[in-house]
Amino acid sequence: MTTNRLRHVAIIMDGNNRWARQRNLPGAAGHKAGVERIRDAMRACQKLEVEVLTVFAFSSENWQRPPKEVEALMSLFHLYLQHEAKKLRDEGVRLKVIGRRDRFSAKICRAIEAAEKLTEAGGTTLVIAADYGGQWDIANAAKRVAEKVRDGELEADQVTDDMLNQFTQLSGFPALDLLIRTGGEVRISNFLLWQSAYTELYFSELYWPDFDEQALCEAADTFFQRQRRFGKSGDQIEEAARA
Repeated sequence: MTTNRLRHVAIIMDGNNRWARQRNLPGAAGHKAGVERIRDAMRACQKLEVEVLTVFAFSSENWQRPPKEVEALMSLFHLYLQHEAKKLRDEGVRLKVIGRRDRFSAKICRAIEAAEKLTEAGGTTLVIAADYGGQWDIANAAKRVAEKVRDGELEADQVTDDMLNQFTQLSGFPALDLLIRTGGEVRISNFLLWQSAYTELYFSELYWPDFDEQALCEAADTFFQRQRRFGKSGDQIEEAARA
C-alpha cells in the first residue's frame, strides 16, 4: 500500500490554442474552454482530499504573445475573477493569486483583491499563477533576503534554503507533490522551479480542455504508485513503511 499523501497538485494548462485549431475555432475559444476545465480539476482535487491546486494561467513570458491574444486572456481572467469567486466561496474554496501584479490593469488588481477577500474562509485552496515565472520567484525571494541582510536583520551566514523558501510565492502552503503538464510537451517552462525540487512529474498528451476529472484522477493514481525517496535509498523507504 502506498504511503504517499497528495496534498498539493500543480497544473501547467497547455494546449488550449491547439485544441481550438483542431476545431477550426479562434484561440480565445480554447482558452475559454480551458477555464471551464478548472472546475473539473478542483472537483477532482476535493474528492482526493488535495489541500491546494495551483494552476499556471499566465506566465511572465506570455506577454510576448500577439497583443490581441494577450488582451483576450486579460479579459477572460477578469471575467473569471468576477464570475467564479462566489461559486468558489460556496464550494468552500479559497482563491489565491500569485505572481507580479504591477503589470496588470487597476481593474484586474481590484478584481483579484475582491475575489481573494470573498473566498478567504475556504477550506481548500485554488492558487492561480498569473504573470508568474519561477526564475522571477527565486530572484524576488533572494532580493528580499538580501534586503534583510543589508538592513542588519540577518547575517549572511544565517541564510538557508528554508529561509529563502519563506519568501517564495507559495510560502505557507504544503510542499508541491505532483506537477502535471497537459498538451504533450515535456518541460516545466519556468513554472515553480524552486518548489519542484522533489515534485513528481506527470505529462499528458491530452490538450487542457480535454483533461477532465477522470484524467486528473488517473494522474493521481500514478503518483500513489511511485516511491518517493527524497535522497534516501529504496530499501530505506521500504523499511520505514514496514515499521
